[in-house]
Amino acid sequence: MSLTLYNDLTRKKEKFVALKELEENKKEVSFYSCGPTVYDYFHIGNARAFIVFDVLRRYLEHIGYKVNFVQNFTDIDDKMIHRAHQEHTTVAELAERFIAEYKKDAQALGVHEPTVAPRATEHIAEIINTIQKIMDNKHAYVSDGDVYFDVKSWPKYGVLFKQNLEDLEAGARIEIGEKKRDPLDFVLWKGEKPGEPAWDSPWGRGRPGWHIECSAMSSKYLGETIDIHSGGVDLIFPHHENEIAQAEAATGKPFVRFWIHNEFLLIDGEKMSKSLGNFLTARAAINKYPALAIRFFMLSAHYRSPINFTPEGLEQAASGVSRLRNCKADLDFAAKTKQGANNNFDLEKYKSELEKFNKDFHDALDDDFNTAAAIGVLFEIARLINTCLKENEILPKEFFELSLNILAMCDDILGVIGQDEAESSEADDPERAEIESLIKERAEARKAKNFARSDEIRDSLKARGIILEDTPQGTKWKKELK
Repeated sequence: MSLTLYNDLTRKKEKFVALKELEENKKEVSFYSCGPTVYDYFHIGNARAFIVFDVLRRYLEHIGYKVNFVQNFTDIDDKMIHRAHQEHTTVAELAERFIAEYKKDAQALGVHEPTVAPRATEHIAEIINTIQKIMDNKHAYVSDGDVYFDVKSWPKYGVLFKQNLEDLEAGARIEIGEKKRDPLDFVLWKGEKPGEPAWDSPWGRGRPGWHIECSAMSSKYLGETIDIHSGGVDLIFPHHENEIAQAEAATGKPFVRFWIHNEFLLIDGEKMSKSLGNFLTARAAINKYPALAIRFFMLSAHYRSPINFTPEGLEQAASGVSRLRNCKADLDFAAKTKQGANNNFDLEKYKSELEKFNKDFHDALDDDFNTAAAIGVLFEIARLINTCLKENEILPKEFFELSLNILAMCDDILGVIGQDEAESSEADDPERAEIESLIKERAEARKAKNFARSDEIRDSLKARGIILEDTPQGTKWKKELK
């Protein structure tokens, strides 16, 4: 089976082949994903998109593609200007602060850094150049210092949203202070206002509109036609629809081959909204729930299905992560304590079972990257490993190699197990060296029947989130999921 993706442009699943693969026989993917507007911490709904498309990127890399992954920072817009004025700071300083905070939260959630993370304010020349091309092609006009895209000049408008102009116009209106000709026309360049950042342009000083930055930056780093563009369903209209219109009006070429969108994240069954009082930032969620559990939760439903963010759901996710991490920890410990010849263990049968699970795992992700089904397979793998560990006192070296390899492969893609602190290098992890030293001291205290000291060490480690388990092969330890 080969990778298929649901393309919102065609409203059907299609076999994915990269453009460079078709034209130059190169396995390279151009992938643009909408990033945050950095006026605040990103919310938990954004986190779903960042996590889901991180997995798609990882899977594309796993199946042999070089992925050029671009995710932008919107560092100039009305919200940023308003927040900067409120805090008596500059827009640039505000952006710098929240880009740093974004990186902290994204890293905590296991989201890999993009190949390029462009900022709108660093690409004003490219934005102006794109607008000028649209003007030259008669699809935009100047109105009192502002530049607007002329939607009526673009008959294909609505190709992604799947509505015609008449239907869209029925729900549109012109806001007070706007100088556009038609309610659907959207701003490409905003004329300068007092107290706002501004740059020189052929149409006077001003700043870019929101939609134009993505078209300009994706073209610079990925070319005029890109393979994949992703984001939440809330971006389909007007943001992504406008991106298509302005990019294709500038270049005359198809803008995106595959449009991929994740569905909404609900809070207690309702769409997240500040007016409903159920708005939750990713930072607040990470402070309340283990980051791995949040990532697991986001991947536990198909990305095109809504998902309901509840305490019960997060508790179940945390339990699932713990089961997988315990399996990995038990396997690591047994590899040091239970490895040896076992003629009664049917290694060929075990290989065959793992090969089936490996196929099931890839089939799930090949089918519109169904992470929920892939996680189900991962639990089947863990169940098989646990059964083998429980039923055999000794297991061959190949068992451990096969088992550790398939867990590592699955987790390289999904990122829901994470590193086992007990298996990190003592040289690289002073805390681990200290824990190992205390466990050794505890073993000596127990041998000397100094149970008071033994209990004291166990209790002190427990207070630090370190759980000990005494076995005939020695003491295992692990960190509680946080």
